[in-house]
Amino acid sequence: MAIDVEALYRKYGPMVLRRCRQLLQNEDKALDAMQDTFVQLLRHAERLTADAPSSLLYRIATNTCLNILRGEKRRPVSGKEELLMEIASFDEHEERSVTRAFLDELFSREKESTRTIAVLHYVDRLTLEETAVEVGLSVSGVRKRLRALRKRGLALEGVKTS
Repeated sequence: MAIDVEALYRKYGPMVLRRCRQLLQNEDKALDAMQDTFVQLLRHAERLTADAPSSLLYRIATNTCLNILRGEKRRPVSGKEELLMEIASFDEHEERSVTRAFLDELFSREKESTRTIAVLHYVDRLTLEETAVEVGLSVSGVRKRLRALRKRGLALEGVKTS
């Protein structure tokens, strides 16, 4: 039986929008991401079930927002916008650049699901159990991914890991 996307939109739309706002920090982008989340649901409605709709929508919204953020990183901004951004964040520019480069390197060889796990656990503060439910892995699988990510991060920083 196909899921009722309209009913899910009415019931879970506010939750999805809150999630998108939290990740994107921009109202217009969050509204677009919320719509994209439900478009994804519509595209795949025939093969989805409504067993855990809030978890499904939360995961789709997270992935949609992460894709938007990755896409923005690839798209160059105009010279004027770039200059304005540099001026606005002059004090933090070097630190942000270093942090961005570190995270780019850290996640460059990771699965997309590992990024999602990191966001859910470290940003959203979900427990290992809650994170495991959201991504459909065992707790030990989530723990293993986070441990490997931490080890890789420490190695990138030049800290010995034994």
